[in-house]
Amino acid sequence: MRRLKIAVTMGDPAGIGPEITAKLFLIPEVYKKASVTVIGDMTTMIDTQRRVSRRLSIKPVKSFDEKSEKGVINLFDMQLIKYGEVPLGVETKKGGKAQYLYVKKAIEAALKGEVDAIVTAPINKHALHMAGIMYPGHTEILAEETGVKNFGMMLMCPQLKVMLVTTHTSLKSVCGLLTVKKVLEKIELAHAAMKNDFGIEKPKIAVLGLNPHSGEAGAFGDEEIKTIIPAIKAAQKKGINAQGPFPPDTIFGKIIHKQSHDIAVCMYHDQGLIPLKLIGFESGVNVTLGLPIVRTSPDHGTAYDIAGTGAASAESMLTAFRTAVQIAQNRLKWGKK
Repeated sequence: MRRLKIAVTMGDPAGIGPEITAKLFLIPEVYKKASVTVIGDMTTMIDTQRRVSRRLSIKPVKSFDEKSEKGVINLFDMQLIKYGEVPLGVETKKGGKAQYLYVKKAIEAALKGEVDAIVTAPINKHALHMAGIMYPGHTEILAEETGVKNFGMMLMCPQLKVMLVTTHTSLKSVCGLLTVKKVLEKIELAHAAMKNDFGIEKPKIAVLGLNPHSGEAGAFGDEEIKTIIPAIKAAQKKGINAQGPFPPDTIFGKIIHKQSHDIAVCMYHDQGLIPLKLIGFESGVNVTLGLPIVRTSPDHGTAYDIAGTGAASAESMLTAFRTAVQIAQNRLKWGKK
């Protein structure tokens, strides 16, 4: 199999994204597994390199074909930020626009086949909005730029994978957003990802209920009866091994400790993210499903409070890189997009 090419966006220049990106290049497996190019700004990365390690150097590149070398950060310099324009730990319009354009460039490279996968460092949603870029986050940018309508957010750590039916919305609105079609689409996305991206021949999918005790036969709500169970049955008719609806307070222990299922389809954000972050806060990864390209990201934010201190852990970023490599290799192996 040929050597992979991975693009890493440095994220919000005011946050910890540049630091955890630079720290990747201190880890031997990163430059051994793939040719890695950072998309960002030279001004930010020079300051970051000085704080992180004198063992690192920066090499400006004009393409994504440069081979990675030990301690060398291949940087595709977007030249968007001048020295001092984006202070650490501060949301700015300039930083918001830059972080968006880094992602847009990475998507463009992936769609052209110039890279096999992209790994995105954290962005700041308020900074995006200050720049007039009104997306809720990475996922929606990726979907629009790739022209995809059916997409989803999967979060994972070594012990658990969760697929979210609804994401960044209020709890009050979740019930109205759940439909048979939407739940079925997320089950199908989870099934396809387990097979094509993770090589699981016959995935077992746990579909969670919305209400306490999964509604207790309608006593505590009827979303399971009207929406979730019909979606499970529709998935089963398509040959998908979807099971449930399971009460959320019991199924996670079975998945984590007994490997009862390969992935859990969760009805709302915190239903899936609380257990995942409880057991895998430092190693959580966000994977966008349904795209024609491979995209992963560390499952944490910009952490303005520690930006520039050197305290940021690169563990989640490394796990995101490893996951991108795994998915890209599997897609090349099986010819999937």
